[in-house]
Amino acid sequence: MRILIIGAGATGGSYGARLIEAGRQVTFLVRQPRVEMLARGGLTLDAPDGRRTLQVRAVTAIEPGDHYDLVIAAVKAPALDAVLRTAAPAIGPETMILPVLNGMDHLDVLQAAYPGQVLGGLIKIVATLDESGAILQMTPMSTMTIGTLDGSPLRDEIREALSVPGIDLSVDGDVVTRLWEKWAFIAAAGVITCLFRGNIGDILTAGGEDHILQAIAEAEEVARAAGHPASEESHAQSLGLLTEPGSSFTSSLYRDLQLGDPAESEHILGRLAARARNLQVDTPLLDAALLQMRTHQAARKRTKQATREVASA
Repeated sequence: MRILIIGAGATGGSYGARLIEAGRQVTFLVRQPRVEMLARGGLTLDAPDGRRTLQVRAVTAIEPGDHYDLVIAAVKAPALDAVLRTAAPAIGPETMILPVLNGMDHLDVLQAAYPGQVLGGLIKIVATLDESGAILQMTPMSTMTIGTLDGSPLRDEIREALSVPGIDLSVDGDVVTRLWEKWAFIAAAGVITCLFRGNIGDILTAGGEDHILQAIAEAEEVARAAGHPASEESHAQSLGLLTEPGSSFTSSLYRDLQLGDPAESEHILGRLAARARNLQVDTPLLDAALLQMRTHQAARKRTKQATREVASA
C-alpha cells in the first residue's frame, strides 16, 4: 500500500519510521522546514530498542490525482483543516483516512468530507523531538488501535500494512468507545494538572484526590451520556495513572501551557464542555479549567498586541 503520513513529528515520525523499517512505502507530508531537515539528516528515531536514521521521502505538496491507499493524519487538532486542504489531492475514492488525533470532532469533519472512508484510530507512545529534530521514544510502549466507525470488518490489507515490528497493533470492533475513553482520560488529566498547575504527585500531596476523582467522573459522565460509557478496565487505568502517590505525570495540555501555548485546549476541553452542555451534564471542574485556559490565551494575545504596538510606535 502507498501510505501518506501527514506530519513527521514525535508521533507521525516514530510510527512512520517503524513502517519504513518494515519495508512499507511511506511518504511524509510536512512543512518546508521539516522537509529541509529530513533532506539534510534523514529521520532519526532513538528508541529503547536502538537508534536508527532513515532516509525518507518527504514532500510539502501533493500532485493532483496522486492518490494514496492510506492517509494517516498525525498532527495536532488546530492544524487539521489546513493540512487536509494540502492533502486533498492524495485522497481518491478508494483512499482510507486514519486520523490519530485527540478528541472526536475531527471525525465528524472528515466523515462529512469523505463519507465511508474514515477509520477510527488512537495511539499510545511517549515520545518527543529533541533540538536536532530527532525523535526520542522514552518508553517501549508503542501501540495503535484502529477500527471502522460502524463496526464493520477492517480491510485485510490495512491490517497487514500496519502490522510491523515496533508497533503493537490491535483492531477493535468498537473503536469509537475507545476514542471516547481516551478523550475522557486526557480531558480529566488536563483539567487537574492545568487547574492546579502541577503534577499528580504534588496535587495529591496538596490534598487534591477528591478533585481528581471528580474530574474523572465528570469526563466519564459525558462519555456515558453520549452513549459510550467507559469500560471498567479504562476507568481503572485512569484511576491508577491519576491517583498514584508521588507520580510525576502531567498532561500534554499542561506541558503546552508551561511553554505558553496550549494549542489543543479548545479541542480537548472546549469541545467536551460543549458536548456536556448539549447532553445536560454538569461539569464544574471542566468549566473552571476551560475558563482558566481561555483567560491565559486572552492575556497572551493582549500581551502580543501590546508588544507589536510598542514596536511600531
